[in-house]
Amino acid sequence: MNRRFFLAASSAALVLPLPALAADRVFYTPGLAETALESGKVVFLDFWTNWCSTCAAQDRVITDLRRSNPGYGEMITFITVDWDQYADSDLARNLDIPRRSTLVALKGETEIGRIVAGTAKADIKALMDAALAAAQA
Repeated sequence: MNRRFFLAASSAALVLPLPALAADRVFYTPGLAETALESGKVVFLDFWTNWCSTCAAQDRVITDLRRSNPGYGEMITFITVDWDQYADSDLARNLDIPRRSTLVALKGETEIGRIVAGTAKADIKALMDAALAAAQA
C-alpha cells in the first residue's frame, strides 16, 4: 500500500508542474515572431518539442530565471516554436536552425546570440542577459 501511494504521489509530482509552465508559454504561429521583430521588440525563440529531454532541461532553467528576474518577461518576448510543427518553416530556415533545443535571441534582423542543445544555467542566463541589455538599449 505504501509503495502504491509513493508511486502515485511521485507521478503526480511530475505531472503537476507542467500546466503551470505551459500557461506561461506563448507558442509560435506564422507571423508572430516576425511581427514582434518588425516592431522592434527583442524576441527569445525556443525551438522545442514536448518529447525532448534537452528541451525540458532548458525550459526548467528559463522558467527559473524568468521567475527570479521579472525584467526578462517585461522586456523580452518569449516565443516557443514547436519543432515538430515548424522545423521546416520559413522562420527556422531563415534563421538556419539546426535542430530542436536551439535558443535564439534577436532584435530586429540582428541575432544577439544562440545556444544549440546547451543546458548550462550560466550560458542561458548570459543569453537572456544579453537579450535584456538589447531591449534596454
